[in-house]
Amino acid sequence: MQIIVVFPKIQDAKNIMNAIVKQGFDVVLATTTGAQAISKANELDGGLIISGYKLMDMYYADLYEYLPKGFELLLMASKAKLDNCYNNSIVCVEMPLRMRELIETLNMISYRYEKQKKKKKKLERKAADKAIIERAKSVLMERNHMSEEEAHYYLQKTSMDAGTALVEVAEMVLSMQDII
Repeated sequence: MQIIVVFPKIQDAKNIMNAIVKQGFDVVLATTTGAQAISKANELDGGLIISGYKLMDMYYADLYEYLPKGFELLLMASKAKLDNCYNNSIVCVEMPLRMRELIETLNMISYRYEKQKKKKKKLERKAADKAIIERAKSVLMERNHMSEEEAHYYLQKTSMDAGTALVEVAEMVLSMQDII
């Protein structure tokens, strides 16, 4: 998970960046403006922005509003300011900072991020697998004059008999037909 740190004082951003890098996290930018953070986030596939309450050019709520898909916001602020944060989607850590609490929070966010990433990859793979199965059924329907149900049953039965995944059988059908 890639992290962007944005605070109104560059030294604060760098201090937090250095502390979390020592714990093994990947920080790609430390900056003072929300605009720079958003610009960098738009270049990335997803990750986390660690932000203070008020930045040089906007408040955390504005930053949150402009975040690209796949990004979360971790707000670090005083208890009084966190009490005014009504958005349940924003993870909050109270200042003054307790490093152990920050690292535990980052580990939790990182775990959730990786889990979502795996789920997304699995869904993408399933869509690709479905396409291969559909192509194999089409080949069977066209070349062997089967109905869609018969073609599907053939693939399933062959898969079960061979003890291989349905998509592997579909790939074999396609490779035998010089389609893959």
